[in-house]
Amino acid sequence: MQGSSSENEADSRLDPAVAARLRRDDAGLVAAVIQQHDTREVLMLGWMDDEAVRRTLTSGRVTFWSRSRGEYWRKGDTSGHVQYVKSVSIDCDGDALLVEVDQVGAACHTGARTCFEAGGDLGATPAARPQAAGRTAPAAGSATTQARQEDR
Repeated sequence: MQGSSSENEADSRLDPAVAARLRRDDAGLVAAVIQQHDTREVLMLGWMDDEAVRRTLTSGRVTFWSRSRGEYWRKGDTSGHVQYVKSVSIDCDGDALLVEVDQVGAACHTGARTCFEAGGDLGATPAARPQAAGRTAPAAGSATTQARQEDR
C-alpha cells in the first residue's frame, strides 16, 4: 500500500543533511568525478543536481543531469555501459563529489574507456617535487645521526 502524497514527496527528496553540505554552481549543479573503484582510474566528469545525487545514492546506478539536453540520464541505459555505484564521497568544500563505480564497458560516449583518454594529453611539462623548505640532513654528531648509525 502506498503512503500519502506528502510521504511520497519526502521519500523523493535528497536527505536534507546531504543537501546542506553541497555547494552548487549558479545552475544548481555539483561536479561528479567518476572513478573506477578498484584501479582508481578517473573515468569521466558529470554534473548532478540534488535529484541526480538522490537517485545515485539510492538506486545503485549513476544518474547525471545533462546540461545540453536538460534532462536526467542514467549512464548505460542506452549504451549498456553501466556504472554501478560502490561509494559516493564529498570533497572538503562541498563543491565536488567522487563517485566510485564498477564500470561496465566504456565510460566515454566516444567509446573510449575514459573521457580523458578520448580527450588526450595537453602536453604539460612534468615538474619535479621540491624538497620541503627547512628540511635538512641531521648535523654530523647529532643524536639523530648517531641513532641512524647505531641502527645499521
